[in-house]
Amino acid sequence: MGKLNVSLMRYLTSEDFRVLTATEMGMKNHELVPGPMVASIANLQHGGVHKLLRELCKHKLLSYERGKRYDGYRLTNLGYDYLALHSLTKRDVIASFGNQIGVGKESNIYTIADTNGKQLCLKLHRLGRVCFRKVTEKRDYHNHRKSASWLYLSRISATKEFAYMKALYERRFPVPKPIDFNRHCVVMELVNGTLLNHISEVKDVEALYDELMNLIVRFADSGVIHGDFNEFNIILDESENPIIIDFPQMMSTEHANAEMYYERDINCIKQFFKKRFNYESENYPKFRDIERIDILDAEVACTGFTKQMAKDINLELGLEDSSDKSLSSDDEHFHESSNKNDFNNEFGPLEITKDGTQDLSKTNLSERNISFDDSEFEDLLELRSVRSTTTTIHPDEIKQRVKKQIATKNKKNQRKRCVAKGEANATTRIRRENKDTVRQTCGIWE
Repeated sequence: MGKLNVSLMRYLTSEDFRVLTATEMGMKNHELVPGPMVASIANLQHGGVHKLLRELCKHKLLSYERGKRYDGYRLTNLGYDYLALHSLTKRDVIASFGNQIGVGKESNIYTIADTNGKQLCLKLHRLGRVCFRKVTEKRDYHNHRKSASWLYLSRISATKEFAYMKALYERRFPVPKPIDFNRHCVVMELVNGTLLNHISEVKDVEALYDELMNLIVRFADSGVIHGDFNEFNIILDESENPIIIDFPQMMSTEHANAEMYYERDINCIKQFFKKRFNYESENYPKFRDIERIDILDAEVACTGFTKQMAKDINLELGLEDSSDKSLSSDDEHFHESSNKNDFNNEFGPLEITKDGTQDLSKTNLSERNISFDDSEFEDLLELRSVRSTTTTIHPDEIKQRVKKQIATKNKKNQRKRCVAKGEANATTRIRRENKDTVRQTCGIWE
């Protein structure tokens, strides 16, 4: 198995990591981040940043791509790894890096050590591989988004797994102890054991079968379903006690397809024991026999769990009383009042006229870079009375003047925007190529 080469980290400076972080921040709303934007976010001079970008591209921490109309830089998987490892190193979580000990369809597993020399396990999430690209069909990471980068999806996957693992460990489930996480990296306790898939015989097959089935029931009674409970995600320690790993695909028992996933976990264990140990039992737990005793799915917001489900479960378990309802109603009233005051927080308080009405004409709206359409402006005028005895200007005239000032302000800001230069200016490059083509073709027609 391969190894992640981290030897370059000792030679990277703080400015290099600032450029990597700036590229990461720019990728929140850019597929390719222009060089001037990287320099602006990193708060460094453009000339120095250009040299750093070239060096980082040479070491494959960044990737420079040229399009027809847009050029820029993109953070690679290796650069994302370096950012996460750098953050964990600054927290004194990682002191040394070891070899790769496992690989899956969506992650790589490495051994590391902390400052005390204790061995730990590092899991790097790698969503986007050819063998696992149907994330939108199998996970709810996208939610309402139409698209997202694989780096961002890997980060969500790591965050979910750490939350699941922490909640399960606190409830004394046989899972590795979670240590820390950053971006798409999860640091956990290193389990000394063997995958169940690599074991050909055990001392007591029936006891192991019963223990695994009881674990599935414990998960379901707590409100979650593992979703991938098979021999590849079960480790047996020296005493042949099972330890469960891999949790990003966990879901709630309230999920629409919860029964199907529950039965699939049961069938995976039954089929494996039948093939490997020639053991078959007719006794196995049913989905209808689940008795909820915990709200773990509500705590970690599992897949398929909604706020309405949380309210119903709290009422069923007696965890919500009338005082909570009154408190929630007070909170709603507070949020409503705060929403009404958002305008004051954004533009400043309106001046009060002699008759007690509020005068919008004296509000300094022109200094704010905000544009309103007609519908939003009409709602705004309805919310705040603009009739005043101190002015004779009609409200429609005030609206037109304010909109004109805002439009002028936006045009000035657009002119002040930094013009892309160098590698980022694909338009200039195309114009120069067209000019050269015109010069070369002129001699033919003369």
